[in-house]
Amino acid sequence: MKKRYIIPIVISVLMLAVNIVSRFSRQFSDFYVQKIFPHISGIVSHISGLFPFSVGEVMIIAGILLVVIGLPLFLIMLLVRKDKRRRTAGIFACTFLWVFTFIWTTETLNCFVMYHCTPFSERYFGKGSERSDEQLTQLYAMLVDEADKLAEQVPRDENDRFILTCDYNKEAKEAMKRTGMKYPQLKGYYPTAKKIRFSYFMSQSNLLGIYFPFSLESNYNKDMVSTNYPSTICHEYAHLKGIIQEDEANFISFIANVESENIEFRYSGYLNALEYVHNEIYEQNITSAYGITDKISDKVSKDWFRFMPDDYWEKNKDKEIIPTETVSTVSDAAIDTNIRLNGRDDGIKAYSHVVNLLLDYYFSDNK
Repeated sequence: MKKRYIIPIVISVLMLAVNIVSRFSRQFSDFYVQKIFPHISGIVSHISGLFPFSVGEVMIIAGILLVVIGLPLFLIMLLVRKDKRRRTAGIFACTFLWVFTFIWTTETLNCFVMYHCTPFSERYFGKGSERSDEQLTQLYAMLVDEADKLAEQVPRDENDRFILTCDYNKEAKEAMKRTGMKYPQLKGYYPTAKKIRFSYFMSQSNLLGIYFPFSLESNYNKDMVSTNYPSTICHEYAHLKGIIQEDEANFISFIANVESENIEFRYSGYLNALEYVHNEIYEQNITSAYGITDKISDKVSKDWFRFMPDDYWEKNKDKEIIPTETVSTVSDAAIDTNIRLNGRDDGIKAYSHVVNLLLDYYFSDNK
């Protein structure tokens, strides 16, 4: 076999070994996340950060074009170049092998291994204990109180809705660096977050942000209501520091936001957390907490649970190639499957488990 085949095969086998070891050795995963990944993340983020556009998005588009154009072209060349079919097949196989190796390697080193390290909550709050309905109710009341207060102070538009006016990229970096003083894993360089050019597909997929393991960027949906930017960008920044679990990234985002010096960030953080806790209260049918909902101010009611602008879907109907319901269903299934394959039985519900981390944070002796 030639080197162009041997090298990617060897790399792929090595990555398989890394995946296996990480699944059976938490110590290995912890060492990797704490000692090795920060260097990989810092170098790659600096390089991808040199470009004003999302490098990861460009890679995705290139991959789609490779399939849509490359595969038919390969079949045509097989028919036309009858005397060179073996060489043509070899070129195609080599290209596919290297692309697969790149994806497999970056997913392994920048994603899969991190699913098996010691959970963030366990490192900082201990293994925790079962939380009571009373504590969840107290948390709900506290979040409502804080949100109500801040709602009176943030800037608003002509419809009396919260609007983002600050330099959110600058504030997000500062917020994460400040959080890094409390949680050392979050120290270091943060690239400027980037808007996804084709954000309509993200909107159809119910995605606010996205982490690309192969470019290590913080990407966000530019079409969503901008008041989601603080929570989303800080969530994606957490992934860049090896916090791959979605509930943990949500928690880091909350801490970064509410401890920011910027009032808009603080309000965004409380709104985001309030949504998760509100849903948990009603999912658990904690009727004793229902009265707290009545205390939510009109201003907060106008601001929370907002994803897209009110007229977004009507204005962008012409962009719908695949039905939104189909895209949303497939996206949820893909995310759910990916999380489950990496050891989380709760799948996509992992996002909402940030509530458990909030309870640990506010009611733990190790706070």
